[in-house]
Amino acid sequence: MLSDTDSDLVTAAVARAEASTDAEIVTIVARRSDEYRDVALCYGAGAMLLVPLFAALFPGLGLKLLALVHDGWSAPGEDLILGVLMIAQILVFALVVALLGPVKRRIALVPRSIRHARVRARAVLLFRVSAERRTDSRYGVLLYLSQDEHMAEIVADSGLTGKVGPETWGRAMAVMLPHVAKGNVGEGLSAAVERIGLVLAEHFPKTAADTNELPDRPISL
Repeated sequence: MLSDTDSDLVTAAVARAEASTDAEIVTIVARRSDEYRDVALCYGAGAMLLVPLFAALFPGLGLKLLALVHDGWSAPGEDLILGVLMIAQILVFALVVALLGPVKRRIALVPRSIRHARVRARAVLLFRVSAERRTDSRYGVLLYLSQDEHMAEIVADSGLTGKVGPETWGRAMAVMLPHVAKGNVGEGLSAAVERIGLVLAEHFPKTAADTNELPDRPISL
């Protein structure tokens, strides 16, 4: 999360950027956007379903498992075979879920598109809470960084729609991510805020009636 030094750095960058525009910039840094608990359940269920296939491909292993609960003097009944198979499936499911206990392991197994969708959804939710329609001009912008997913999002208010394209925000992200990748989160956010401020100043320059409607200090979740 952000240190006091980083927070001061970002706060100063937001103040400088907003000095030239009527728009408001909000910055939020989160450890992660989702716990991805469903990922462990999906992988556990998938592994569980593979147990019958594994038993068919390697019957010798299945017989060894049966030998643990059957005396071997007669052929095991179907109910015993099914019972052992179900127990093996339950154990495999529990083992996979346990192995995926640490959230960073779960995140590593999530496809990038799903991680991006969840980071975007969290960013939009936080934008609605922190900035959307909280400015008279509808010129609010959220810069959101989700650290464990190594992803960031920029969400803009309705007043900016159609005036600033996604590629413009993409350039702001491009100046931030190299700093963040090196662990310099405060510097990365400040660089992105500076770039966002230049764009906002061009389209929505400062007027005499403008007031500072949203906090400049970054929010750490």
